[in-house]
Amino acid sequence: MSIKRLGLILLTLVSFAFSASALWDSLQKPQFQNHLELYQTNIVLQAATWEPPDSNDGNFKALRDAVLVEKPLENATKQYQEARKLAQPELEKAKNQLAKLRSEPITTPTTPQPKPEIPPATNTSRLLQQQQLQQSLNQLQKLDLYLGILQARQGQTDTAQKTWGEWSQSSEINPQLVKLTHVLTGLWSTPPRIMPDAERLIQDNLEGWFRFTTLSELYQLQQRQQELVNLKAAQQEVSQQALLKLVIIGTVPVLAALIGVGLLIFLVGQRLLKGKESLLAENADLGWSTPWNGETILQVFVLGFFLMGQILVPLLFSLVFSFLPIPRPADNVRIQAFYVLVSYLVVASGALLVLYLSIKSFFPLPESWFRFSFRGKWFLWGLGGYCVALPIVVVVSLINQQLWQGQGGSNPLLQLALEGQDTVALGIFFFTAAIAAPLFEEFLFRGFLLPSLTRYLPVWGSILISSFLFAVAHLSLSEIFPLFALGVVLGVVYTRSRNLLASMLLHSLWNSGTLLSLFILGSSN
Repeated sequence: MSIKRLGLILLTLVSFAFSASALWDSLQKPQFQNHLELYQTNIVLQAATWEPPDSNDGNFKALRDAVLVEKPLENATKQYQEARKLAQPELEKAKNQLAKLRSEPITTPTTPQPKPEIPPATNTSRLLQQQQLQQSLNQLQKLDLYLGILQARQGQTDTAQKTWGEWSQSSEINPQLVKLTHVLTGLWSTPPRIMPDAERLIQDNLEGWFRFTTLSELYQLQQRQQELVNLKAAQQEVSQQALLKLVIIGTVPVLAALIGVGLLIFLVGQRLLKGKESLLAENADLGWSTPWNGETILQVFVLGFFLMGQILVPLLFSLVFSFLPIPRPADNVRIQAFYVLVSYLVVASGALLVLYLSIKSFFPLPESWFRFSFRGKWFLWGLGGYCVALPIVVVVSLINQQLWQGQGGSNPLLQLALEGQDTVALGIFFFTAAIAAPLFEEFLFRGFLLPSLTRYLPVWGSILISSFLFAVAHLSLSEIFPLFALGVVLGVVYTRSRNLLASMLLHSLWNSGTLLSLFILGSSN
């Protein structure tokens, strides 16, 4: 056995171990879907308060019934209770980490040590670690603040007081939020009490429907009629915008999914009736002539994808931040976005360079390899594939949520896109997810891996294996099944169209739709 082959085997084992460890770590992290549901719940609450100028407007009633759930307050309460339950382990973990960090002496490690759950505190790291943990605790407390407001709004004042009571004397939370807890407790007490600086605390710390509701309660107690009128007018304007946003993020995907269901029924029916003359049977059993073997496939993915993406690039950026006066990505959402883009481009460039060096000895390749062509039906395959993927991935995601019960981690880029309401940052995120990612991932997974596997497997087997590796490569347990389903559709579109433009279009539409929905939801909070 050659040294090259032995090294490749060892690196393959290391990559498997690293991926398994990353997936296991993601099991302890909450799903992004939990945050997304709360954002959508908040916009539904806001939209439900809109009242048209003409209360007898039948069009408004039909629109509201179409996009809003029944009993929005009760539904929102259940959502926040579920979110609070899922967040409890994260809350306890953050409390313990913060207590441990505060008790540790400041040290400056001189020799490399195994990475602990909380890195050793240094003069430069302690403050950042404390700020991050404090922010996590503050976000978790807000769940209770909002849950209590929902309960109080439904007349469950005793339950609300109990919900707020846990934090009323807390020394671990931002003092402003503790004061706000006292403000809320006073507003819904019997008799009610108005705490000092109540209006400013509400304005600074509550958002959306919760801010309007609490300010309305305060102004009513203070008998400030003009402020109530102004607040009502402002709320109606925001509520109308919220309803419009719900229509956009709800109607467009639903229509596309309905088209997808129709296409899926048509394609399956045509396959059963016409057999090998159907669209789904086109190129279904036609593999690629692959001149290289499995060692080359491993070399591309282990050296180009794993080594570049998980070791060399993180090490490179760590050295850059250590020696150059560049602010850390966590300090600014634009820097975070730029960091994500640059690191992704470096990983993609490195992987493509390894791919080129690995297969250049086999040039010229057959025409069917890495085919880009603006001729043919690639656009219809890509657009139709997107519509078909929607209902399939939605069903798989619903099952997936029940399986993982809110855990399993998620792509951190989604959270940044949701909460980082900055136009420049969102533009960079959009370029990364909707242009760079489809180009690179389709070139690697559908353009190289899937055809290469047909040397050893039938086309369907190659689609399934490449889709599984595509899902695992995202290193998030909760995303494996949805991404696997998406990968299967991408594989079918590519093998039938034999054009990478088709799968790239599908991938780009998918990522674009996700980012636009996140931007709309985030802009409402």
